[in-house]
Amino acid sequence: MMGQSQTLISIQDLKFCFNMRNQVIHALRGITLDIYKGECLTIVGESGSGKSVLVKCLMGLNDSNGYVEKGKILYNGMDLAQLKSEREWQRLRGCKIAMVPQNPVASLNPLKTIGWQIEEAVKLHEGLKGNEAKQEVYRLLEEVGISDPQLRYHQFPHEFSGGMCQRTVLAIALACRPEVLICDEPTTALDVTIQAQILNLIRNLEIKYGLTTIYITHDLGVAANVADRIAVMYAGDIVETGLCQEIFYDPRHPYTWALLSSLPQLNVKGKTISTIEGTPPSLIGKIQGDAFAPRNPYALKIDYVKRPPVFPVTDTHWARTWLMDSRAPVVEPPEYIKKLREKGKSTGIIP
Repeated sequence: MMGQSQTLISIQDLKFCFNMRNQVIHALRGITLDIYKGECLTIVGESGSGKSVLVKCLMGLNDSNGYVEKGKILYNGMDLAQLKSEREWQRLRGCKIAMVPQNPVASLNPLKTIGWQIEEAVKLHEGLKGNEAKQEVYRLLEEVGISDPQLRYHQFPHEFSGGMCQRTVLAIALACRPEVLICDEPTTALDVTIQAQILNLIRNLEIKYGLTTIYITHDLGVAANVADRIAVMYAGDIVETGLCQEIFYDPRHPYTWALLSSLPQLNVKGKTISTIEGTPPSLIGKIQGDAFAPRNPYALKIDYVKRPPVFPVTDTHWARTWLMDSRAPVVEPPEYIKKLREKGKSTGIIP
């Protein structure tokens, strides 16, 4: 849970661009977000919404044709947006902020043993050598639920299942003893049973090590299971942020309505599953107004003209939509969202 809202990372009006074939792609369009110590923040949104670009900004891992156009990323007195050299990033990357990559099998070196790859991180960040380093690898393997570590130490990635490879990259991340752990789609390629095991493992490690965790996912089911707080991204912008129960039971942005309405488990048997019509906008050039407006059946005229400001719902919940302006007409949300809101009120989840 949020440690009484002690801000660990403060992202302020961050604009991040890529130069590509003499064109500028505005991947992040003015992101403002605080990440609190000890919380699990989950960032959700369609593919291409900018989720991975945002967290890579925290580690300096975006491609070399990317650059910060504007904004700050404040962490422990440093502005990460100002770091330029690889040497500067290496002081932070891994030992302070670590990442569990989206494809664990591809991220492991097929020519090196599992033990060698974890030990490399142990030696680099913990300064251990020889038998001490090996014992630490054994401990980490057991920590992430891999049995018989003495045997597994000498095996190669192709001898591991997808779930075991995911546990291995988690062990590599923990070897650095980070303060922040970023999990990029950590269960995408795993079956449902293994997904639950990995999510439960990460939650236990959060508690044991006092980690601040950032999940990236397009799976709202995963978000519901792990998140203390959820940030909804669309077209390089955060359009809504709130506690997990606020986003699921009292969403305010039409894009969040559309995401929740498209969940299969919310639909009635025999009825067509709701979809979001249209496609996300091109991020080449500037977007005028609300980027979701062309796909939004509730769009107002002003949505095509001016970007909405942030409207507070509660102290922990806000949405960037003109529908919350006092001058906007009253708009009824979709039937699915009404049912969620009624359930939230009847059970006391939301006031």
